[in-house]
Amino acid sequence: MKSNIVDRIVIALVISTLSLAGIGFAAEGPRDVQEEQKRAKDEKQQQRKENQQQERVEKKSAQEQKQQEHRVQQEQKQDQKQQQKQQQQERVQRQSDQDQKQRRVQQQQKRDQNQEEKQERRLSQQQQKQLINQQQQRVTQYRQHLEQQERLAQQHIALLQRQKRMAQYRYQEEYLEHLRQQQIRLRNERFDYDRDPYFYAAPIYRYNRGGRYYQINRYGANVLRQALNAGYAQGFRAGKADRDDRWRGNYKDSYAYRDANYGYSGYYITRSEYNFYFREGFRRGYEDGYNSRYRYGRFADGNYSILDNILSQILNFQPIR
Repeated sequence: MKSNIVDRIVIALVISTLSLAGIGFAAEGPRDVQEEQKRAKDEKQQQRKENQQQERVEKKSAQEQKQQEHRVQQEQKQDQKQQQKQQQQERVQRQSDQDQKQRRVQQQQKRDQNQEEKQERRLSQQQQKQLINQQQQRVTQYRQHLEQQERLAQQHIALLQRQKRMAQYRYQEEYLEHLRQQQIRLRNERFDYDRDPYFYAAPIYRYNRGGRYYQINRYGANVLRQALNAGYAQGFRAGKADRDDRWRGNYKDSYAYRDANYGYSGYYITRSEYNFYFREGFRRGYEDGYNSRYRYGRFADGNYSILDNILSQILNFQPIR
């Protein structure tokens, strides 16, 4: 009997111990899960904070980079403006220097001209009258010549059309129109011989043409220079036109070369003399234009002109002592 009581007490103690152990196990299971969830949540929040921090850092870096680029662009614009301003100032200064230089040259030329006019020997009244009579006859003959040349020019233009040389045809039309304008000016002109210095200024140069020496004053000398430059310019255009037409090069075949009156006003020198120097310039201009080069001349300010050294060699003016 006593043994049974003891056994029941032992069994009760075992059951009680097991019950307590089961409760502990049951309680520890949910507690571990909660702690794991809490750690995961904390880690997620920490990761979110780190991501946000990284985004703020990247955003700040991007803003700083953008600001830096903006500053660089502003500095570049400022530098460009400064360079443009400096270049503008340099251009203005260069233009001012050129203007001053040109004014000094013009003033010197005017002084030289005034000095030459003071030093020029004047012709006698008889010599002046003789020059004026020669000039009047020369102008009358030149008017008649221009009227005759109109028909010849039209025949040459018709030939160019048949040959389908359109570039040369256009050049020839321009040349002929210029001759018409010369003819109109000559017909309407009222020349004041008494006030023109050419008719009382004595010769100051001598030059050789065709093995003979001639004398000329500075006004006639300027016309000879004009003849060479006009010849070079027209020769260049005629040569270029033949090249554009793919025509064989031959300056003597050009009507402008045969006529040689482009730019001649009829005054100061004879027509044959003007024609001679016009053709000297024309031949050289034609060669340059046909070969697309500038061996004898240049192109500046929209005009063709013969080189100064070539011009001086051709004329070879010698001062009369």
